[in-house]
Amino acid sequence: MKFVDEARIMVQAGNGGPGVVSFRREKYIPRGGPDGGDGGDGGSVYLVADSNLNTLADFRVQRKFAAGHGTSGAGKNRTGAGGEAIEVPVPPGTRVFTEDTGELLGDLNSPGQRLLVAAGGLGGRGNTRFKSSVNRAPRQSTPGTPGERRPLRLELSVLADVGLLGLPNAGKSTLIRAVSAARPKVADYPFTTLYPNLGVVAVEEHRSFVMADIPGLIEGAASGAGLGIRFLKHLARTRLLLHVVDLAPLDGRTDLAAEARAIVGELAAFDEKLAARERWLVLNKSDLLTPEAAQVRQAELVAELDWTGPCYLVSAATGAGTRELAQHLMRRLEELAEEEAT
Repeated sequence: MKFVDEARIMVQAGNGGPGVVSFRREKYIPRGGPDGGDGGDGGSVYLVADSNLNTLADFRVQRKFAAGHGTSGAGKNRTGAGGEAIEVPVPPGTRVFTEDTGELLGDLNSPGQRLLVAAGGLGGRGNTRFKSSVNRAPRQSTPGTPGERRPLRLELSVLADVGLLGLPNAGKSTLIRAVSAARPKVADYPFTTLYPNLGVVAVEEHRSFVMADIPGLIEGAASGAGLGIRFLKHLARTRLLLHVVDLAPLDGRTDLAAEARAIVGELAAFDEKLAARERWLVLNKSDLLTPEAAQVRQAELVAELDWTGPCYLVSAATGAGTRELAQHLMRRLEELAEEEAT
């Protein structure tokens, strides 16, 4: 199934039922007085985060969702039945915006979390409500109010602890295959990743984290070039970024530092906060060089970038260095979780 990260839907809450005008009519009880009941409230529409979903693809088929209307009141002060509310399941990580104003209504992150997106109308009042000392036989009632109708835009950002970014063919998909059970497409041409991929990295029992791979970025992505800019929002929720660099490009490119800076520039152009996120450097494809040459190239790149953060030399194809990287990532994520808790 293709990854769908945006959808537009229409939600319609139920209308409230009308109140009624009615009078008590029983034998031997003259002037029984008003007994018109209120109308029932209309049903509301809720969005609910469902952990069984991971895409918005279902909304390509069904785009309109309507709750039930309230029924009218009745005599003997009987209130009409309320309209049936509906719950629309969405994947965790869904942000809900109004289509017309762009207002953020809510962010559904946790499974089971509910968000009211359209409130049902209120039931009208029956004539019993209008009885008073000066109006003992009211002949008035009110209709129910209409339910809310809203066009919504849903945006899905994958929920991951670690996000991968880099140029096309840097080996991001191979890396996520090496450390998790995810099986994204891998090929020897650029842009093989067209949709985000998620993989659970199990370091040991009861210790694991989620890694996200997005399509590769190219220079000018923030202006619309390439594919990756469309999915950069998925990295906004990650705690840590891995900047994957191809240490031995097949086309003979040598200015790896300039390419790495270009990626950082695209991040900053998209979101300054994302560019400031903790980022580790991962130099991939070390198996294509001799160990000595790989270490020399690593030292040169670190010096040119004036890099002071963590830097790892790995081969996603052979798995060399990937286990150590995963263990260190797990340790750092646990530290970040402790810092957030305090």
